[in-house]
Amino acid sequence: MTSPVQVDPNTVRRANLREFLVARRARITPEEVGLAPGSRRRTPGLRREEVAVLAGVGTSWYQWLEQGRDITVSSQVLDAIGRVLKLDEPETRHLYALAGLNPPPVGRICPNDAAGPVNEALIHLVNTWLPNPGMIIDRYWNMVVANRAAELALHTTETGWNCLHQYFLDDIYRESLENWSDLAPHVVATYRSEMTACPGDEGFRQVVETLLPQSEEFAELWARQGVAHSGVNKKSLSSRVGPLHFESVTLAVPDRADLRIVLHNPQAGSDTRAKMERLLAEDERRNGLRLVAG
Repeated sequence: MTSPVQVDPNTVRRANLREFLVARRARITPEEVGLAPGSRRRTPGLRREEVAVLAGVGTSWYQWLEQGRDITVSSQVLDAIGRVLKLDEPETRHLYALAGLNPPPVGRICPNDAAGPVNEALIHLVNTWLPNPGMIIDRYWNMVVANRAAELALHTTETGWNCLHQYFLDDIYRESLENWSDLAPHVVATYRSEMTACPGDEGFRQVVETLLPQSEEFAELWARQGVAHSGVNKKSLSSRVGPLHFESVTLAVPDRADLRIVLHNPQAGSDTRAKMERLLAEDERRNGLRLVAG
C-alpha cells in the first residue's frame, strides 16, 4: 500500500486564499463601491487594481496576495480588503485563516451597518427558556428582548434599558443582588474588554461617559483598567419567594455580531427553579385578577 503524498499545508492554504479572493471579487459590482461600470469589462465584478485602490494597498502587493505568494499581511490590511469585498463575519474569519493569521474571536467584528430586527428564532429561544431568566442584549449591553422571568427576577424591562447603567444606578436591582460588590469589578472589566474589541465605536464611549458622572463606584472601577471575558457568573438575588441562585452565561450569535444571548440557569443543588415556577405562577394569577377587575 502506497503512502499518501504529503502536501505542504501552506501551499494548500495559499491556493485556497487565491480561489476565495477571486470568487469574492467577482461578486462585487463596480456600482456597489461607487465606480462606473465601464464598457470594456470582460467579466463581472471588480478588477484587482480596483480592490487594491479601494483598500489602500499597492496593486502589485494585492496581485501577489491573490496569486497566493508567500507575503506578509496584517489584520488592518485584511480588514480593509474585507470591507471592499463586503465580507460578513464568517467570511472575514475565513480570510484571516487563509492568510495565516489568527481570526478575530467570534462576535468581535463590529459591523458599521445598522442592525436589523432580531430573528424570531432567537426570541423564541429566550421565551422558551422559562421558568429561567433569559434575554438578548446588543453590543452596548442595551436590552433588546427579555422574557418574563428576567423581568421578575432581574427587574429588567424589555427594551430601552442598559445593563451597565442598571448595575450601578438601579437601587432595586442593587439591593436584590446579594453579591453586588463581588461582581462589580468583573462587570466593568468585561465591558472594557468588549469596548476595546471595537475601537472607535462611539456607542461604547457614550455609555461609559454618561455613567461616569453618575456613579463614583463605576468611575473608580473604570479607572483600574481591568479587562476580563464574560465567562460564567454566579448571582444570588433576593425575591418575594426567597433567595434565587443563578449561573449566568453570555453567548455570541454567530450571524449577528451585534447581539449577545444571556441565559440564567439555577445553581446546582438549589431550589431556584421551583421558586421561579412559583414566582411566575403568582405573577400570572395577579395579571388574571387585574384583567377581571378591569
